[in-house]
Amino acid sequence: MRILKYSFGLLASALVLFSSCRDFVEPNVPYSEFDTGAYLRTIDRTSTTFNLFDLQSSNFALTLEAVDAEDGGTVETVEIRVRHRRLIPGVGLEYTPEDDVLVRTLEASDFAPNSESRFLRTSFEIPASEAVSAVGLSFDDIEGGDVFEFRLVLNDRFGRSFSTNNVTTNIAGAPFYASPFQYNVSVVCPSDLGGTYQFDATETFCGETFSGEITWTPVESSPGSYELSDGTFGAWDACYPDSWGSGDVRINDACNILTMTGTDKYGDSYSMTVVSSTPEELTLAWENTFGEFGTVVVYSNDGKPWPDLQ
Repeated sequence: MRILKYSFGLLASALVLFSSCRDFVEPNVPYSEFDTGAYLRTIDRTSTTFNLFDLQSSNFALTLEAVDAEDGGTVETVEIRVRHRRLIPGVGLEYTPEDDVLVRTLEASDFAPNSESRFLRTSFEIPASEAVSAVGLSFDDIEGGDVFEFRLVLNDRFGRSFSTNNVTTNIAGAPFYASPFQYNVSVVCPSDLGGTYQFDATETFCGETFSGEITWTPVESSPGSYELSDGTFGAWDACYPDSWGSGDVRINDACNILTMTGTDKYGDSYSMTVVSSTPEELTLAWENTFGEFGTVVVYSNDGKPWPDLQ
């Protein structure tokens, strides 16, 4: 009897196993009938900023890879569209025009084989002048901090379109896909004020005048900001004496407009104004919330004149 039960158990197990394997090998899901889409993988962001001080030479440039069921062969055209965006303090974002406009169209013939993958690739470059003209503006209308929103629309030969309105977050943001279909090109003002400088303190809160040396160290996490080795430009040492210590005061360069922010080791805040600026001399007047103040003339280094600072 035990042999019969054992044999029956083996038979039942075999039937279950056979049934399970059969379901796995021949699923009822019609994968062969699934539709497939297309996307543009970002291979290289060659240039994604416009230099406010050199708009004529600035450009937006990418290398893209067309990914679809035919290794890029279904792509018919890619529209490159653009609009201008500006943040108005107290108001919000202002778009010019309200809806993006066509600035260029890539044809299927612009995509070609490459030695690195089986998918067709293309590279393009949009000069800043072309983008500015497309949105109905001129170089004089552009300010630092403005953004040009470039949006791509992939049209395939089946009449379908793929863009920001129907891309998933995974396709847009995951490193493997890297296909956002939109690229924000910021108008930046490159800043290069880091260095060690000689200065003359021509006025201080205690009446002392003296010469010294100060270092402006670029803040990596905040482009355009420079941490000062001494926010009082040596005035504490000359007047008390007291050392600068753990204070964190910075000079910030926003498109050649300088401001001072931060606090000293006692918690007092700092600010400054630019009295005058020439290629050789930068005159600053600083003060803090404790009532201390000073005026300094900071001299540029050889071969690196001051820009037109305000």
